[in-house]
Amino acid sequence: MNPFELKLSAHHRVLQRGTLQTLQINVGRRCNQACRHCHVDAAPWRTEMMDRETAVRIAAWIDAYRPPVVDITGGAPELNDHFRFLVESARNAGSRVIDRCNLTILEEPGFEWLIGFLALHDVEIVASLPCYSPENVNRQRGQGVFDRSISALKKLNSAGYGAHRTLHLVYNPVGPTLPGPQWELEADYKQALRSSFGIEFHQLYAITNQPIARFAEDLRQQGRLEEYLELLSRNFNPETIDGLMCRSTLSVGWRGEIYDCDFNQMLGMQLRNGRPLYLWDVAPDTLEPYPIQTGGHCLACTAAGGSSCGGATAPKNR
Repeated sequence: MNPFELKLSAHHRVLQRGTLQTLQINVGRRCNQACRHCHVDAAPWRTEMMDRETAVRIAAWIDAYRPPVVDITGGAPELNDHFRFLVESARNAGSRVIDRCNLTILEEPGFEWLIGFLALHDVEIVASLPCYSPENVNRQRGQGVFDRSISALKKLNSAGYGAHRTLHLVYNPVGPTLPGPQWELEADYKQALRSSFGIEFHQLYAITNQPIARFAEDLRQQGRLEEYLELLSRNFNPETIDGLMCRSTLSVGWRGEIYDCDFNQMLGMQLRNGRPLYLWDVAPDTLEPYPIQTGGHCLACTAAGGSSCGGATAPKNR
């Protein structure tokens, strides 16, 4: 048993797949930033990007099975040439669409169209802003990122995001610590962003840094990886289990391959049935028999208030 399974067993809990609610599509690893906490190891120099054929096959699956939510991520997903096609296909199928946006892409030359496009198609935005402090944001994401993020948020507010269009923000701790209670962080964010910049948003998602990829390598270099894993294990919370995203989400890679979650995707833990499976090999009602693959990294999703792509998972934290 891995450390996560040992925790489940000790608390007499079982992690089981439920009904599919969210199809999360990673359209590539290229990004206009190279953040230190990035579990995707995304960067401007990455070349892995979904091609047209794969996007068309995924759009056909969405049209056939109509998942309630289509969650598009990257990298910076907007850098993929087929981002607009996937958004339009999912909206035509009646799915809610989420864009996992890093905010600074809205400030890049050539992307002046983006806010209008997202608003036209009523795309929900989940935007990364790891702190309301310029020093912390710039340390984690690069010099000047905070000012560009604030500029982008003001433009989103002007387009109705944060009011009648959905805008959520994402908080990540700086370094190997756990997020504080999500509702307290949200109140702090709202007060700070409103008073300093006049910015409004709906919810804050507090997401624990995953001990994989770039963040794990930084911890190894600092000699703190084992310390961080122990912190996650020590704060295991069985009340987070029912809300974990792997129970209701299917993660799709840039080649169309499928995983239990975005984190498993980055670790290459592809779903298999005697061979590697791709989205077009399955239907929603055929997924439930497949056990959810786990590892020690799953402790990051179950520590303290819990952590998934929708933020905290423990009932009192939602």
